[in-house]
Amino acid sequence: MTMSFNPKIFIDKQTAEIRRVLAEEKTIVACSGGVDSTTCAVLTHRAIGDNLVCVFIDTSFMRLGEPEEVLKMLSSPPLNLPMKLVDAKDRFLNALTGLKDAEEKRKSFRETFYQVLSGAAKHEECEFLVQGTIAADVIETEGDIKTQHNVLEQIGINPVKKYGYNVIEPIATLVKPQVRQVAKKLGIPSAISDRQPFPGPGLAVRLVGVVTPLKLATEKKATKVVEEVLDNVAVQYFAAVIENESKKDPVTDDIKTESAKFFDADEDWVEVKTLKSRATGIRDNKREYGKVVTLNIKTESGELLKPSLRRLFKLQEKILDKYHRITRLLFNLNKERDGALLVAIRAVKTHDFLTAKPAIINWIRLGKASDEILKECPEVASVYYDVTPKPPSTIEFE
Repeated sequence: MTMSFNPKIFIDKQTAEIRRVLAEEKTIVACSGGVDSTTCAVLTHRAIGDNLVCVFIDTSFMRLGEPEEVLKMLSSPPLNLPMKLVDAKDRFLNALTGLKDAEEKRKSFRETFYQVLSGAAKHEECEFLVQGTIAADVIETEGDIKTQHNVLEQIGINPVKKYGYNVIEPIATLVKPQVRQVAKKLGIPSAISDRQPFPGPGLAVRLVGVVTPLKLATEKKATKVVEEVLDNVAVQYFAAVIENESKKDPVTDDIKTESAKFFDADEDWVEVKTLKSRATGIRDNKREYGKVVTLNIKTESGELLKPSLRRLFKLQEKILDKYHRITRLLFNLNKERDGALLVAIRAVKTHDFLTAKPAIINWIRLGKASDEILKECPEVASVYYDVTPKPPSTIEFE
């Protein structure tokens, strides 16, 4: 973000440009309640007024109670956006159920999203779509790191030919902090302008591996806990769900030895696992599906070790520098019990979302979040804190 960015100048310029391009054309925008799509909706509403149709697409991969909350917030003062609900829960669930590969899931979500939006646009007789693509979306998609659901023309997809509408992207040159400045200047409430990012595919990209109804229900409950207990601890914070299945891996013995030495602990107090599921990461600016490694360290008395997170991050650096196939390192927060699933808590500090560092959170809050998740989710065996930076991980898991 450059210091010379002026949100008022940007708003005036883009409002005039939207009005010039759209003229009297009826236009549709998919508004999720996030800062990007809401900023685009408000900009466009300023420019063309009642010719804008705002739709909220319920994909089933939203937070608990989110569709109702967002619709009320967007359609009420001060925004008063003309919102309509599109219920597509079954279509999205059917499209993603059974898919395991992260990119397959993202592409299937994108195709379903645009087909649903195409139907809504035809129903409303709209030939233009406004969407909240920002600079990071384009960079990550063009760089083959991960497919963002809202990137089309930049990767050779003709939206007119495939879906029947033209796409305009008023904020595609902005990074997230600039979008927030614009949102505040537009008078968008802080509940939206300061809202933490939520991925376009929703909770689908926080279900590592195959999508199942059990994992989705667990993810919704765990997300609620994390967002309540860890409120405002970082720029972005959430939960991800993974199958509790590990596999033999020669690196685990080496990491066990290295971790025990680092913390001056007996090797018998250290447990290292490589999960069967893999997670999306970045190596040499390219996407890589890497190993997810869990680390569980106890004290001599059998209690969980709770080291300084700064010290734990030093161990993380040593491990990730040595073992380049690892894209996630997760540190255990509780004694493990029987259960089919694991939950990973992710909290990061970032300026532009192109790089990120794990946040330093006190053990009391992490422990409270872990305890609440175990209470609400009996199918969860253990809860971990993701201590991996971006790169080599991405911020989202998939």
